[in-house]
Amino acid sequence: MASDLDFSPPEVPEPTFLENLLRYGLFLGAIFQLICVLAIIVPIPKSHEAEAEPAEPRSAEVTRKPKATVPATNKRPKKETKKKR
Repeated sequence: MASDLDFSPPEVPEPTFLENLLRYGLFLGAIFQLICVLAIIVPIPKSHEAEAEPAEPRSAEVTRKPKATVPATNKRPKKETKKKR
């Protein structure tokens, strides 16, 4: 009875080159996504030169006027006529 049990590890083939490439590519993609998410969440302080410039009012922003919205003229009510047969 004891001789019937085989506790040796199963034979697993070595991963191929493409399987290794896919595996490490997925790891790199996951790390890249984590870096992108952290870049959105964690604010990075700007340099001192960039902070001094926005103190001056921008003339382009001051002179801009909001554009009046024009109603869409291409939308016409549908005619409610029955088809002639």
